[in-house]
Amino acid sequence: MTTFNSSYQGNLRTKVQHNPSKGELITDAPVDNHGKGESFSPTDLVAVALGSCMATIMGILAEREQIDLSGLRYTTEKVMQSSPRKISEVIIHFTLADSQLSDQDKKKLIKAALNCPVALSLHPDLKQTVSFDI
Repeated sequence: MTTFNSSYQGNLRTKVQHNPSKGELITDAPVDNHGKGESFSPTDLVAVALGSCMATIMGILAEREQIDLSGLRYTTEKVMQSSPRKISEVIIHFTLADSQLSDQDKKKLIKAALNCPVALSLHPDLKQTVSFDI
């Protein structure tokens, strides 16, 4: 179990502290939802958590299997719907330039990514569109 201490800062901003590391992050409501948009919104964090989790799980597999993932990059796009306001889709594209991965290693990495804890925790109505150029 991990505990976070959080506080509402006013002006649609929150501050969150990760207790084990004392690291902090700020969230702001996005401009299109009455905020300043000066930091990640809470829904941005959901989207980037998915991509970060997938990359981390691929990294764990790569270390265990001695697969070189140096240079792995990914983009994340969050699609919102308006009524009700929620994330309707997260689109993630992974690329690995000059990849020398075997087909077997690619399949293992893709399977690991698609079964990361965040992916498995999100509601099935949230469309996860993930592509790999590895």
